[in-house]
Amino acid sequence: MKKILLFLILLLIGGFLVIKKNYKVNRNFVLVDGKRFFLNGKPYYFLGANLWYGMNLGSKGESGDRQRLVNELDLLSNIGVKNLRVMAGSEGPDSEKWRIVPSLQSAPGKYNADLLDGLDFLLYEMGKRDMKAIMCMNNFWHWSGGMAQYVSWENKTTIPYPPIEGEGDWQKYQEYASSFYSNKAAKKHYYNHIRFIMLRENTYTGKLYRDDPTIMSWQLGNEPRGINNREDFLDWIKSSARLIKEIDPNHLVTVGSEGSTAHPSSGNNFIKDHESKYIDYTTIHIWIQNWGWFNPSNDQSLSTSIDKVKTYIYEHEKLAIKLNKPVVLEEFGISRDYNDYSSNSPITLRDSYFNEVFDIIFLKAKNGSPLVGSNFWAWGGFGRPRKPKSIWKKNDEFIGDPPHEFQGWYSIYNSDLSTINIIKNFTSKFNNM
Repeated sequence: MKKILLFLILLLIGGFLVIKKNYKVNRNFVLVDGKRFFLNGKPYYFLGANLWYGMNLGSKGESGDRQRLVNELDLLSNIGVKNLRVMAGSEGPDSEKWRIVPSLQSAPGKYNADLLDGLDFLLYEMGKRDMKAIMCMNNFWHWSGGMAQYVSWENKTTIPYPPIEGEGDWQKYQEYASSFYSNKAAKKHYYNHIRFIMLRENTYTGKLYRDDPTIMSWQLGNEPRGINNREDFLDWIKSSARLIKEIDPNHLVTVGSEGSTAHPSSGNNFIKDHESKYIDYTTIHIWIQNWGWFNPSNDQSLSTSIDKVKTYIYEHEKLAIKLNKPVVLEEFGISRDYNDYSSNSPITLRDSYFNEVFDIIFLKAKNGSPLVGSNFWAWGGFGRPRKPKSIWKKNDEFIGDPPHEFQGWYSIYNSDLSTINIIKNFTSKFNNM
């Protein structure tokens, strides 16, 4: 009996030492334990931003403006924003409309050296400010090339773009993009991109990306939808996440999902899309204007929209509890008053909306909910559109609105002082929680 007891004690001590050893390996990396994030043994909460164009801004070549990037990071850090969601993939050719230019890959495996260096520089500068990066590796939507471009590369077919400036059909585009999940050759290009980025050595830090604690997580893609291809969609989630974990056990993995969305035709199922053991945490996006909940010409509609926002958040909170995984509201935004695109137009409703949403997330996090963070959409900072409500073109400044959307719609500028004060107030609460 004494020998058995001694063996059990030694086994427990040995297990503790293994845990401590693994903890040292993972030091400074964001970890997940149940419904919580942890950083260096302490719970990690955040109020972050979307800065999808950070890689392009960091480039020494075309599209780059390193001094502006440094200024943006300084301002964000000064107001307490320590978490940024950024694009770590974009696909060409650069002759396509409504697209980030230049692209990281102009063809499969053909990388823009200046943009790779720009991504290195972005992570290097973020690391100096103790910021964490959510690295988005693909896109369901066409504004960075994404899944549709992978399909086009392989099938030599023309992408059926949705209506941006003229004819088009959203459903046809989504069916084309979702065919990516069944296209083995297209997925192979994507898997090669994952390997290439994660095994890249940062020229400024000397670290492989997979060993860099500045990176919080790898995101399979921006708003991937199953549409009419659910079985292959789920297989893609599992296969992609497993590949990432095989290459990089240090970092978290998430899908990049909107959640259930307001459109049943999206082909999403929050539980099934996030239940894989290779997926560490869940995400949701909320778009009250895009989903038809909010009318910017009617101030009263904001109140009813916020009620729907609460319902959407609470529904996904319950699902995250079932999964025993954290959930992050990583995209939400709203236009300036009366849908005005001018940078000096009022932002009264936006301020009210941001204050409400931040408060919901903060109170939930404080009370033990799996809701532990958010990234607002989107930081425009010191950039300005060539013309309010214009469509982005090559050589225009990057702001928060992607190239396929009217410029100035959701961007938050450095001059939006009232919104910035709200952000600063809540980052202080999140960072000190």
